[in-house]
Amino acid sequence: MSARQHRAPCGQHAQRGFTLVEVLVALAIVAIALMAGLQATSALTHNAARQTDVVLAHLCAENELVRERLSRQMPSIGEARVTCEQAGRNYQVAVIVTPTPNPQFRRVDAQVFDDAQLPVLRVSTIVGRF
Repeated sequence: MSARQHRAPCGQHAQRGFTLVEVLVALAIVAIALMAGLQATSALTHNAARQTDVVLAHLCAENELVRERLSRQMPSIGEARVTCEQAGRNYQVAVIVTPTPNPQFRRVDAQVFDDAQLPVLRVSTIVGRF
């Protein structure tokens, strides 16, 4: 008799395959691994979208700060809001000009907000009298 044809002793049946408990444990392990993978994928997708927003917001903020520098005039103290469209997305840019201890310079902040008016990015510079 070969090893494959091994017969169980009389009155006992040979056990083959997996029990229901073993199958359920294996399914639970696979489900946990899949959920962990899904969460990791979701986090990566969220981070990529956030990074895109930050890059586009940075373009909007830098455009406004460059506009202030190129105007060749001392910016007026106060706040102004402008709309900026980048890659089909609309952002609101709040340009805030505040005085500095030296009257020859002004601080200019460009704070960018998304469609839900949530702040995305803030960039600052100093503009001097020409």
